[in-house]
Amino acid sequence: MTRGDDRPLHPMRDRIIEVRVKPRARYSCIEDAGDGTFVAHVKAAPVDGKANDEVIDLVARHFGCRRTAVSIKSGAGARRKWLKLEAAPAGSQRRP
Repeated sequence: MTRGDDRPLHPMRDRIIEVRVKPRARYSCIEDAGDGTFVAHVKAAPVDGKANDEVIDLVARHFGCRRTAVSIKSGAGARRKWLKLEAAPAGSQRRP
């Protein structure tokens, strides 16, 4: 839904989300915990940043943004992480 001037009603702004990571899961998925946080189940082990990379991929797919727009703000070595989602620059479109 847009206004008459073709701007979206709710443009995405930069936001910080809290994610609790559960490594070595049977399958990778992300779910809403219901309290404003997310739980990410990742297949990768927490070795050499592999689990962090998988969390970034999951979050990017879940929110429909590019992988480069997601970064770990805090908690890179912990199971509880705060990730920053950067808003797309004005006028840019994600390709299908």
